[in-house]
Amino acid sequence: MTRTEQILEDLIGFATVSRDSNLQLIDYIQTSLRKLGIVSTLTYNEEKTKANLYAVFGPGREGGVMLSGHTDVVPVDGQDWTVDPFKLSLDNGRLFGRGTTDMKGFVASVLGMVEQAVSADLRHPIHLAFSYDEEIGCVGVKSMIAMLESARERPGFCIIGEPTSLQVAIAHKGKTGMVCRCLGVEGHSALAHKGLNAIYLATEMIAAIREIQQNIVRAPGHDNEFAVPYSTLHVGTINGGTALNIIPNLCEFKFELRNLKSDSPEEIIGQLRQAASDIVDKYRHEFPGAGIEIEIFNAYPALDTAPQEEVVQYVRSLADGNQPVKIDFGTEGGLFQHRLKVPTVVCGPGSMDQGHKPDEFIEQSQLLKCDAFLGRLLERLCVEGGA
Repeated sequence: MTRTEQILEDLIGFATVSRDSNLQLIDYIQTSLRKLGIVSTLTYNEEKTKANLYAVFGPGREGGVMLSGHTDVVPVDGQDWTVDPFKLSLDNGRLFGRGTTDMKGFVASVLGMVEQAVSADLRHPIHLAFSYDEEIGCVGVKSMIAMLESARERPGFCIIGEPTSLQVAIAHKGKTGMVCRCLGVEGHSALAHKGLNAIYLATEMIAAIREIQQNIVRAPGHDNEFAVPYSTLHVGTINGGTALNIIPNLCEFKFELRNLKSDSPEEIIGQLRQAASDIVDKYRHEFPGAGIEIEIFNAYPALDTAPQEEVVQYVRSLADGNQPVKIDFGTEGGLFQHRLKVPTVVCGPGSMDQGHKPDEFIEQSQLLKCDAFLGRLLERLCVEGGA
């Protein structure tokens, strides 16, 4: 096994599903860094059950490169795995386990590179940023960013190692997560006309969401560099009612907006709120308590790095000069770019085609390419003016 594969084996052994703690994995990383003489800082969630880790080493703290990755993984519940998802296994050049691609493979490669970097003649610092709860909407990294906002020194640029098959990704959509609460009037189902069915309100609102989506599809301004070239609305979960013979007075569903940088999320959300008001207006005279409420519970901005920016050319030169791409899944990149003003790209091993699926895997060849990519980065950071 390569050193990266050895580290990956350790990381996969920590079942850091987003609903659970990641502290054992963070302790593993912090201990590994401490043995190399690198001091790290943790920022926690309110319950102190999860933590981000930030570290910087090398000459000074200003400039250099920040390598960013998340430590949480998606659940395996209900998936038909043929191998133990939390034990690394190898078959025919593929390394299997939850998080191999998304994205512990990159984290393992970074930690392997750090072991070499501590004895190198660094001329620029290396920043490490490992976060929690990325999989539920880039939640955890926000407390780390708040800490870095108060620091005077900033990295020169950031590489987020999400799986792009080591292509340099310069853009992704923003995301807004919302919950819609539909308020009806309960009653006996035998007297349905005397109540207002909250589930029916929800179906009307979902129909309105689909209509707004179709308007977006028909409108000009698409970005054909994305696989899905327009902003999207998606309903993910729905819950309502208490018993078959009771007219439900509450129905809730969660939905999301993934917006192109050119589309204003505020404008689209305004259309959604207007649609909700129009639906409720039809019932308010007879049912004054009727309502449809839309609440935003999480959001992160789009990443939009211009192809001509220095960070793009720099990382392309490390990644064999491949052409920049745009990705449809989100990352913390928009937050680093917008809140910290750090130029950011996404470039990491593996393909998201394997992410979130049973028998998730990463090709050994991809890890070797990532090791070489980070090796070239380390060489560049040892050159005056190389970052």
